[in-house]
Amino acid sequence: MSFVRTVLGDIEPSELGVTYAHEHVIIDGGRPVLMDPQFDLGDVEAMATELVGAAALGLGTVVDAMPCDAGRNAAKLAELSRRTGVHVVAPTGLHHERWYGPTHWSHRVTPDELADLFTADVTDGIDDHDYSGPIVHRTGIRAGVIKVAGSEGGPSDRDRPVFEAAAETHRRTGVPILTHCEGGTGALEQAGLLGDCGVDLAHVALSHVDKVVDRGYHRELAATGARLEYDQSFRWGDRPNGTLQLLEWMVEDGLDDRVVLGMDAAKRRYYRVFGGEPGLTWLLNGFSQQLEAAGLGEHVRRRLFVDNPARLYAFAGAAGVIEGRRS
Repeated sequence: MSFVRTVLGDIEPSELGVTYAHEHVIIDGGRPVLMDPQFDLGDVEAMATELVGAAALGLGTVVDAMPCDAGRNAAKLAELSRRTGVHVVAPTGLHHERWYGPTHWSHRVTPDELADLFTADVTDGIDDHDYSGPIVHRTGIRAGVIKVAGSEGGPSDRDRPVFEAAAETHRRTGVPILTHCEGGTGALEQAGLLGDCGVDLAHVALSHVDKVVDRGYHRELAATGARLEYDQSFRWGDRPNGTLQLLEWMVEDGLDDRVVLGMDAAKRRYYRVFGGEPGLTWLLNGFSQQLEAAGLGEHVRRRLFVDNPARLYAFAGAAGVIEGRRS
């Protein structure tokens, strides 16, 4: 039986409902917040208010994308899920070097050692100290996705061992992989590397690729078998909405079964609870209205928000009994 691993336990993919495929609902300190206080999303009460507003419009699940030692807090993610009734998928993995610095421990370990850390997050529980020091204390709250980041044009020499570790963890556990594509670029190279390492690309999401509004590029990405994660829909300002244009093309090309949607709203200025815009309701309110006006009706939206994420975020090759939810 296939399953999705949430912070409160394993569920069937059909239970996800409407899913935001790449979010940042908790960033609790770490180097990102030190570099820019806008990244401080550690207030559970405030983020619960934001999530409840989106849940009222039908949101069922969010996939968090802040991995190891960069502000991840498993306990707060679980508390957020309990308070709101929204399923939350927590990540393991590593982000860009800029969120760690040149002396971080991740530069001094092998891909196999990284894979051991990632695997333990998935199978045993995320470290309560978030791998920030030498002492590890497993929470029992397990990761359901690996987040890794590629550089502009594809994985750099620093990125490659992280991708290899993610691939090894996927081979061991079946856990899905969510990538960061810098400027929307390098996604083909990421898919190639992961595929060569034995990853089932149907369980890989290539994020931010709608920054590159090129129909041919997106056709090539879809041909790899990976899923394309679009999250730029509210960022176009006075320019034509490139995310909407890409979705129209993907529907015309019969490739909308390869696309999932998110917001990647990692800063306070994007949340209404902090006085920002457009708020977490955007995809189910303003952007869904734009989709409807463009002729992308309910059947397309169901595919983007429900059907595609359910297939993507199920563990690859999963079989057996779903392990029970945690209180």
